[in-house]
Amino acid sequence: MTATETPTASERLARQTEVVQALSQHLPGHTLLWQSEETTPYECDGLTAYRQRPLVVALPETYAQVQAVLQVCHRLQVPVVARGAGTGLSGGAMPHAMGVTLSLAKFNKILDVNPLSRTARVQCGVRNLAISEAAAPHGLYYAPDPSSQIACTIGGNVAENSGGVHCLKYGLTVHNILKVSGFTVAGEPIEFGSEALDVPGYDLLAVMMGSEGMLAVVTEVTVKLIPQPKLARCIMASFDDVRKAGDAVAAVIAQGIIPAGLEMMDKPMTAAVEDFVHAGYDLSAEAILLCESDGTPEEVEEEIARMSDVLRGAGATAITVSNNEEERLRFWSGRKNAFPASGRISADYMCMDSTIPRKRLADILLAIQAMEKKYQLRCVNVFHAGDGNLHPLILFDANNADELRRCELFGADILETSVAMGGTITGEHGVGVEKLNSMCAQFTAEENAQMFALKAAFDPAGLLNPGKLIPTLNRCAEYGKMLVRGGKLSHPDLPRF
Repeated sequence: MTATETPTASERLARQTEVVQALSQHLPGHTLLWQSEETTPYECDGLTAYRQRPLVVALPETYAQVQAVLQVCHRLQVPVVARGAGTGLSGGAMPHAMGVTLSLAKFNKILDVNPLSRTARVQCGVRNLAISEAAAPHGLYYAPDPSSQIACTIGGNVAENSGGVHCLKYGLTVHNILKVSGFTVAGEPIEFGSEALDVPGYDLLAVMMGSEGMLAVVTEVTVKLIPQPKLARCIMASFDDVRKAGDAVAAVIAQGIIPAGLEMMDKPMTAAVEDFVHAGYDLSAEAILLCESDGTPEEVEEEIARMSDVLRGAGATAITVSNNEEERLRFWSGRKNAFPASGRISADYMCMDSTIPRKRLADILLAIQAMEKKYQLRCVNVFHAGDGNLHPLILFDANNADELRRCELFGADILETSVAMGGTITGEHGVGVEKLNSMCAQFTAEENAQMFALKAAFDPAGLLNPGKLIPTLNRCAEYGKMLVRGGKLSHPDLPRF
């Protein structure tokens, strides 16, 4: 049976029996799931539009068991998909129909917090927010803060190179990790990076960031910790025009100001989150900006004044500055709850993740408004505006096949338009299965071949998370047939996963 053939029920059952028997030699019974009612909860991640039940789910409890799972799967040539909390939004943790889903959720221990070196060594299943909670007694915290930080794991953050609302000033995951360790596809221990300032040889730690579980399985991560700022204040600025709001973002950065956070929401998104969390947002504004400053009280006072002047000059119709920590957190509560708020107003949503030059923020918003009419679907928008990372949420009903089809086309159009504006198809959510077609639009066949070559250096048989991130030449050829001059979609259906 080739990789592209669909297995019969009998072939699947035979393979499942073989894998379960082999894994049972190394893992206790309660750590293996294979009945359909047991594996269904693992059939997707946060991208719920695409689902696939795995052959087997393994939930190891020790590193030796992780190693054994990989060794068995390598010997039997069984695909392996590593999974953390399942909060990813691009289908990166969607199972393989004939593979093992390797859940690392039980590796949730904080192994060491060192206030002198300002580092923490944690297992891959530790929640992002838990790191900062553990470091707080030492006056430290972990800077990257995805909106899902209350649930997402540090291993998943490494896989997707996650960011968050404060990534403009403090960087993405790649800028805040010193070392990762784990196992190769063959179960050999491997380590990337060092707690020292530098390591000899190639910077393979950076290669691991955003590799979406395709190069190795991460079990431990050493992160950087930074001092908690003495003070943080947030500006909420209202604009009566999205272009003014977009231009204001560029104006702030042009003045040499690097806010701790700089976020943008359009009017539909503002309405959705205000109804959910009552953050005090201006519902009459076409767009609002949240601009945060942190540091010493003197630094914050100066920066807040400078940003306020720039925002007024850019056309802000109202400016409110948080007066205390409770008010600052309330301003951010809306932004942090943008995704669940969208879930309250729509049966399903698909969250896109492209990145564009800051000066094109208004252009992409206006383009998305035109796409809403084209595809007859609503879209609410929230942006990491400071670094141009877009999160349009397309609202649809996954039970309606035509709405799903139009949603896919809408999302692909956003990604292609972002590339045409000088941007990229992903900022922090990864490619997974969601953006495979758009990889064909952004990268040439030669570039994709180089990415395959890198994967082959770590995983020659292609067993780790196959079918994700890098499109095959056949897929890109099929996708190319669907495009017309100008790069716009011309076919009603995209290649399925």
